Amino acid sequence: MSSSSHLKKIPIKIATNSVSSARRWPWMLKVEEWFYKHKNQLIFVHITMFVFFMSMMIIPLFTKFPDVNANIWNNLRLLSTFLFWGLWFPLVFASVIFAGRIWCGVLCPMGAATEWANKIGFQRPIPAWLRWEGTPVLSFLLITILGQTLDVRDENSAMLEIFGGTLLLALIIGIFFGRNKRAWCRHACPIGLLLGVFSRLSVIEFAPKLPQKGGDRYAERGVCPTMIDINHKAESRHCIQCFRCVKPASPGGLFLRFRKAGEEILQIRHRNPNWAEIWFMFLATGVSLGGFLWLILPQYQTWRQQVGNWFINHGWYWIGNTGPSWLMSVHPEQHQAYNWLDFMMIIAFMLVCMLFCTFVLCATNALSSWLAGKFNGDRTFKSRFLESGYQFAPIAMISIIIGLGDQLFKQLQLSGLPADLISYFKISLFLLSIVWSIYLGYHILKNQGVTKIGRFLALIPSALGSIIIAAAWWPAIFGVHFSMLAEYRAHLAILS
Repeated sequence: MSSSSHLKKIPIKIATNSVSSARRWPWMLKVEEWFYKHKNQLIFVHITMFVFFMSMMIIPLFTKFPDVNANIWNNLRLLSTFLFWGLWFPLVFASVIFAGRIWCGVLCPMGAATEWANKIGFQRPIPAWLRWEGTPVLSFLLITILGQTLDVRDENSAMLEIFGGTLLLALIIGIFFGRNKRAWCRHACPIGLLLGVFSRLSVIEFAPKLPQKGGDRYAERGVCPTMIDINHKAESRHCIQCFRCVKPASPGGLFLRFRKAGEEILQIRHRNPNWAEIWFMFLATGVSLGGFLWLILPQYQTWRQQVGNWFINHGWYWIGNTGPSWLMSVHPEQHQAYNWLDFMMIIAFMLVCMLFCTFVLCATNALSSWLAGKFNGDRTFKSRFLESGYQFAPIAMISIIIGLGDQLFKQLQLSGLPADLISYFKISLFLLSIVWSIYLGYHILKNQGVTKIGRFLALIPSALGSIIIAAAWWPAIFGVHFSMLAEYRAHLAILS
């Protein structure tokens, strides 16, 4: 009897907090069988990805800088930045909706490297500071801000520092902590946190065949490299979809399940909601906005000039000195060299934007949660706030994609696509994300027992929060095109 025919006879049940049964589509069974059959060959995929990433970071450093006639087809530096920020970044995020965190489990060179290091390392217990839920949030914020001061989206040396430094940290954590596990992927990776949060929107998940009650649990023993107790698995956030827990012919383990997009957020009260995810979505949305707006708003240059004059008037002339190249972009050969004023202003501007967005989302979500309580909403205000905070996942995702993946849109414009068409595409993404957020918010309120009229009233503040965030992106979408962005960069270089 073939394994495929045997599979169809296995009764599949998943947790009652999700759905009572799941349809096993033939293509899903084939995917499971393929990965189970070829799991030992995935090491060659890891090696290939590792070599490719390192090559794209190091080799361009030995090639010439782009001139006015350079493009991605005749300059390796431009090609490298486009592959990283124009293709890899947005495509990895888009893949989360359709394939979850399969990038992390099958393709990511950093995850594979930390696991290789773990096999030969000290295998010490994972410390509490690393297991803290806020560690990956801080990791993301630090990497994002440092990436801006280094100009990581345009400078190859900055890419090597950011990605190479991240890889080094992954190796160090792998050498010291965990036993045949990926402590880096679970507890510290900034990209893993991004993909993990938004994997809750995915149309697929790995669900337990023999679910046990009690909610999601942390387990350093077992087959899962990211410490998931697979029979208690309730959330997708930490699942890197490495297929190690999938044995098609076995009645136990996990199985690949197709679900409605956003289903996990609709059921969030049963899916291990987490405060770190809420704060991440609020903070990351704002810091991504700040990382884009400082480049294009003329007001930023005005504020920079005013702050610089204040320092000079008080005799603090060091503010005009160029800082170390590992901390800020110093490339005189390209007529760009940030000084301490630039460094501090970039960080301050990003933090202000981060605090602004966090305040807006917190305030509007708090008002919605308070109104929900007035209209028969169950549980405490704190619980309702936590659950309702997940409705902002779509708009947070789109904000980060547009903010950090703008190289794709630049290249499309350079390839001849009209700037207005690109702008309309961006605003369409934001409109869709707002509609999706409102839809999620409505059903979260419904699950809280809020009356029908109460749901519509409670949705008004949270919908307003999404609209305010989208409006804050307006200058980046419609107000300034790529040619103007280049002009501001040149202006910044002159002021430096």
